[in-house]
Amino acid sequence: MQMRFDGRLGFPGGFVDTQDSSLEDGLNRELREELGEAAAAFRVERTDYRSSHAGSGPRVVAHFYAKRLTLEQLLAVEAGATRAKDHGLEVLGLVRVPLYTLRDGVGGLPTFLENSFIGSAREQLLEAALHGPMETEMRTLVLGREGRTWECFLIGPER
Repeated sequence: MQMRFDGRLGFPGGFVDTQDSSLEDGLNRELREELGEAAAAFRVERTDYRSSHAGSGPRVVAHFYAKRLTLEQLLAVEAGATRAKDHGLEVLGLVRVPLYTLRDGVGGLPTFLENSFIGSAREQLLEAALHGPMETEMRTLVLGREGRTWECFLIGPER
């Protein structure tokens, strides 16, 4: 995820331009602009599509894609992100999501979910954790905060 210019967490993305021949072309262009040239080492395809959500503005629909990266690809994106075209403008930095819960039952993902997210980014994060391209070794955890309940799968052992 990334810290946006407005202080909220979200995913890379943006509007499809007239030069983009598809949603995926627009998304891959936005990934290069917001994450840097290391994003050119992989391509988000139609098979990575997860869902669509009505946006806050008229005629705006947010399409959500989830792509599994190798550790090497992730490290390359993190290393080059500060040199991306939109770094410091639209994007203030990348944020790793803690996919675990500390023994106190609060720290880790439950606390992370209390941050301010743009649009449906919180729900998209949980959707990716539930149905995304993650490891098969997962365990279930139900998180409840302020009357809301989210079910998600978490990678790895309890910490």
